[in-house]
Amino acid sequence: MGAVLNATHPGARAQSSRPVFVLVHGAWHGGWCWRRVASTLEASGARVLTPTLTGCGERTHLLGPDVDLETHIQDVMGAIDAEELTTLHLCGHSYGGMVVTGVCDRMKSRIASVLYLDAAVPSDGQSMVTQSPGITPEAAAAMEASLRALAPDGVAMQVFNDVTLFGVAAGSADEAWLKRRLTPHPLKTWLDPIRLGDGGSAGLRRTYVHCIDPVLPMASFGAHHERLSSDPSWSTSTLATGHDAMVSAPHVVADLLMAQTLNG
Repeated sequence: MGAVLNATHPGARAQSSRPVFVLVHGAWHGGWCWRRVASTLEASGARVLTPTLTGCGERTHLLGPDVDLETHIQDVMGAIDAEELTTLHLCGHSYGGMVVTGVCDRMKSRIASVLYLDAAVPSDGQSMVTQSPGITPEAAAAMEASLRALAPDGVAMQVFNDVTLFGVAAGSADEAWLKRRLTPHPLKTWLDPIRLGDGGSAGLRRTYVHCIDPVLPMASFGAHHERLSSDPSWSTSTLATGHDAMVSAPHVVADLLMAQTLNG
């Protein structure tokens, strides 16, 4: 699936005049959450794909015990292959950082840049539970127990009752939108260790953006931002909005993504 398209392929030529973005959502969300960002990017002339991961969003009918992290990595790789994309700009939000890291690892030659938006940044062998910098085995075990409690059927983690955790205002239209659209998320995708044979996103032009107003409670994203800020292979910044920045600050997110196309 990860073969590089020949430069003479019609699909490769078609992309040369416009930037191409593939935006990967996080847990409980679907491709729908990028609607405002995608509209802004498309108005600027970009091509945008927002694939919904198996078992999520409008694909919730496919949710089952076998949906795992590999399924979601293959979802995005399949979308890239089906559209014959090269020189694309990849973005992962939250749990989507796990997915885009796996995609980068296998399709590196087809990716121009990757942006982690308040997202997980795993190393080989880490899961969504264990990828938090400095997490202890005891803390990881406690987190796994809490996740399993969210999934009493052992298959899907249920949606939080309080969606304002994602940074939308109580009583707002955005809160109502999330309550309508969020769906249970496959538990196994958070427990599976990622397998990286080519360093994940290492070697690519990569950016980490941490959402700080408000910070998502009990998340690893602040620790990732702090760690990566001193790593010369990363560009880092903060964004004064909540965790669901693509909902609460879509134009700013679109600007950050367009900036990825400069010199890339």
